[in-house]
Amino acid sequence: MTRLAFPHWLAIAFLLFFAALAVAPVSRTVWIAEVIPVALVFIGLALGYPRFRFSNTAYALMAFWLFWHTIGGHYTFANVPFDWFNGLIGSERNQFDRIGHFSVGFYAYACAEWMLRRGHCRYVPANAFALLLVMGIAAGYEIIEWWYAVLEGGDAGIEFLGSQGDIWDAQKDMLADTLGAMCVLILFAFVRPDRDPELSAVDLLGNARRMRT
Repeated sequence: MTRLAFPHWLAIAFLLFFAALAVAPVSRTVWIAEVIPVALVFIGLALGYPRFRFSNTAYALMAFWLFWHTIGGHYTFANVPFDWFNGLIGSERNQFDRIGHFSVGFYAYACAEWMLRRGHCRYVPANAFALLLVMGIAAGYEIIEWWYAVLEGGDAGIEFLGSQGDIWDAQKDMLADTLGAMCVLILFAFVRPDRDPELSAVDLLGNARRMRT
């Protein structure tokens, strides 16, 4: 019997979790809008797995956002039961979405890993590109949120925007994305998956297969 790898277990757990939270969301309209990026990222990772396998750390970091955003889509981010944490930090605002934005930055780890292991550039440019990519995606997503809120209007538009009355919400969200990226890039500096002998062997095998095709 073939033993499932860590990414396989993560994928199975996420699919079960996603299916459970797809049942009776607070707002089906908001849920559909929120799960589109989740579905696209998951499908992209699944399709890319045979061609490039990230480290387990990268998959765990990327999975955090998938799970977190799925919860936000079920409840709508402003209404996730998160009072215990909000009370802990003395915030009247629901901070669930801020953590979600912070976890978007976790994808910088995978980006830097991919660039280094594929040999596209050296360490510093890989980190700089990963950080700038997250910042660009963060800004782009805020524009999409604004666009959707204008087109959809009503309660669904407001819930998807999730500003909770904060006029600086977009800027704070982008800052959270950036800080998340900076934190995982510090972690990356200590872990350096691009120097992992096991992953290097996987890369060599993958390169050999690509050369044969």
